[in-house]
Amino acid sequence: MASADGGSGAGAAGASAGTERDGLRRTLGFRDLVVYGLLFIAPMAPVGVYGALDARSHGAVALVYLCATVAMAFTAYSYAQMVRVVPRAGSVFAYARAGLGRGTGFIAGWMAMLDYLLIPAVAYLFSGIAMNALVPAVPSWVWTALAVVVTTLLNLWGVRAAARVGFAVLAMEVAVLLVFVAAAVVVLVQDGAARDWWSPLTGDGTQGGFSLGAVLGAVSVAVLSYLGFDAIASFAEEVTGGSRRVARAVLLCLVLAGTLFVVQTYLVALLEPVTSAELADRPEQQGSAFYDAVDASVGTWLHDLVAVSKAIGAAFAALAGQAAAGRLLFAMARERRLPKALARTDSGVPRVALLSAALVTMVAAVWAADQAEGLDHLVSVVDIGALTAFTLLHASVVGWFVVKRGGGPVSWWRHLLLPVLGAAVTIAVIVEASGAAQVVGLLWLAVGLVVLFVQRGRGIEG
Repeated sequence: MASADGGSGAGAAGASAGTERDGLRRTLGFRDLVVYGLLFIAPMAPVGVYGALDARSHGAVALVYLCATVAMAFTAYSYAQMVRVVPRAGSVFAYARAGLGRGTGFIAGWMAMLDYLLIPAVAYLFSGIAMNALVPAVPSWVWTALAVVVTTLLNLWGVRAAARVGFAVLAMEVAVLLVFVAAAVVVLVQDGAARDWWSPLTGDGTQGGFSLGAVLGAVSVAVLSYLGFDAIASFAEEVTGGSRRVARAVLLCLVLAGTLFVVQTYLVALLEPVTSAELADRPEQQGSAFYDAVDASVGTWLHDLVAVSKAIGAAFAALAGQAAAGRLLFAMARERRLPKALARTDSGVPRVALLSAALVTMVAAVWAADQAEGLDHLVSVVDIGALTAFTLLHASVVGWFVVKRGGGPVSWWRHLLLPVLGAAVTIAVIVEASGAAQVVGLLWLAVGLVVLFVQRGRGIEG
């Protein structure tokens, strides 16, 4: 199968040579990719947003994650198609350049950048909230800032070293999640459910009947939990064994994450003593709703165990996200779309890009940690850029395989029908996103268009 590089045909070997020339090194194996993906996704990602999703979906939180998994399955498949033919850092930026042209590629990267910079901020905030639940005397913003500093230092150390530490953290998270599942099942068998057994799929009825609009609106936030499998593609120039490993890792991470998310949200919703209507009326309780449900139904010991696991896991999810953000900034700078200083590497590490990403996430996370409704504000706007980029990703598959015929024989199922369905799903989720998210997305898009116009005026077409 042919490969592409920025809209021109270039083989994987060319990408490999470019990797050595531009400073990235191939040091990651398949396990490292899966670890990075699951770290960024975080096996217990729903812990931080459970309360917000329960309130928004009228109690149908498990259904939200089922829908989100299906929505992301289309996106994962499109990523798997494109990474095989465009094995370049920058993921959706590189794919859109190949399939849709350089200008559209810049806009795709620009929209993805919004989330790659803010998603780690959300993860750092989750870490700060979890540690504050354990040590209330220390403000959330202090813990949040500390998490940024520690993980940034690990990223500057190098991607391989960070992956080793991340594997240990991931194993710890999975172990704690299994303890939670076992404890929840025991409590439900012995004491019964606090809500109706079907309510995590149909709603708890405290905010009226079932609302598809409410579920889709919550899906636009739940997508945040999955943003990580796509970040694997950002390491395409640093993996050994070819781009097929990246494609397999993308799909495996989504399947594992979707299963874990549906199971844990279904169980905690059955343990939840507070209704979705009460959570909707008390947004300040949404961030700790998962912990409160565990504390009330199982005990303080599991509350503390989950809090510690989430604090560490969220920080390392941010580590993986920050690493992906650095690669995106690096790739766009290398193509002259961002300041060239961001394309500098030191011992195979894009340090300037990483430090720039860390600075943005530090400001956003610490600000949100110091606000009463900071979590709700941040999670409500953070994924609009990724959804827009995902839509352009699906269009890129059609553009490259069907219009440009760059991938050999066309499969109308794989290269047209599935991407179109995927784009329809992401557009539907964008339409149901919060007004604040849509406004932020439009403003960010407008700024990106201005930057693109200025660059073209200066003759920059990298």
